[in-house]
Amino acid sequence: MIENPIKRRQSTRIMVGNVPIGDGAPISVQSMTNTLTTDVEATVAQIKALESVGADIVRVSVPTMDAAEAFKLIKQQTNIPLVADIHFDYRIALKVAEYGVDCLRINPGNIGREDRVRAVVDAARERNIPIRIGVNGGSLERDLQEKYGEPTPEALVESAMRHVDYLDKLNFDQFKVSVKASDVFLAVDAYRLLAKKIDQPLHLGITEAGGARAGAVKSAIGLGMLLAEGIGDTLRVSLAADPVEEIKVGFDILKSLRIRSRGINFIACPSCSRQEFDVIGTVNELEQRLEDVVTPMDVSVIGCVVNGPGEAQVSDIGVAGGHKRSGFYEDGERQKERFDNDHLVDQLESRIRARLNRELPEHRIDVTEIGDS
Repeated sequence: MIENPIKRRQSTRIMVGNVPIGDGAPISVQSMTNTLTTDVEATVAQIKALESVGADIVRVSVPTMDAAEAFKLIKQQTNIPLVADIHFDYRIALKVAEYGVDCLRINPGNIGREDRVRAVVDAARERNIPIRIGVNGGSLERDLQEKYGEPTPEALVESAMRHVDYLDKLNFDQFKVSVKASDVFLAVDAYRLLAKKIDQPLHLGITEAGGARAGAVKSAIGLGMLLAEGIGDTLRVSLAADPVEEIKVGFDILKSLRIRSRGINFIACPSCSRQEFDVIGTVNELEQRLEDVVTPMDVSVIGCVVNGPGEAQVSDIGVAGGHKRSGFYEDGERQKERFDNDHLVDQLESRIRARLNRELPEHRIDVTEIGDS
């Protein structure tokens, strides 16, 4: 396999709870709750659902003092690091700082005067809380809107640098920065400009990217361009969909670039008339059954012998479709046994879980009742 050519940008490091960001740390994957924060039960449930699919950090909107009081309860009932998303009222940031927030996100476009930012920084410094300067193309400061006429990469970066310079003036260096926009090229160019100006960690995102499919594509293109250039220390995929999907897409992007892997990486053909079994149905079923797997593993599912053997030889586990029975490969080697195509899903799941048992004996699971082997 070709060596990964990505050379990551060197940055400083901050800690969001127990999650390191920057300075070569694994690129963390974030999401944001879409429940009413004052609905503590629903918000806690969503945070735990996000954690179950691999979220490293979760952001929670805190728009009111009532929401700040709810955040206190949410923090007490969850384990994952939480970021409080603050707009307009800096006093809310001061309140959640008292309640153990792991990171504060403030928006330069609406947080207000420098004395308010200073108050937030003082609270963050006292409790060792990092800050995210979160610039958004849809909420730039009025004078920058007038100066540039519309959101531009230069406008986003100028907004960010105002606050970077002010935090530097306050001798506060525990922060990361984002310059998000809904347009891929606008966001990408802004991040490229910013990466040349500062050493702090960069939080990547294409904001308001759209629904599940279109948003995933837009995010994959934008974030993929930056990540391939070594830019980015943490990311959030923004989808108008279940936040759980944001985490899955985020890991898929990192997995595709071989930056960070979690769970099964399926290599599957789109299928054609040569297929000897239902490739699409097999992969869909395996993805559902193996959602709980966190150990990285490459599994190839190819419906015929044209490309099947070649893909299987560079996978941990693979099948190449054959008439009624398919060839089985492990660690690139063809095995003597063949899988009955009518029971392929059961047999593949059994072999994958058996391999996990060998590699992770402390997480042993019973595979004797998974289909026929």
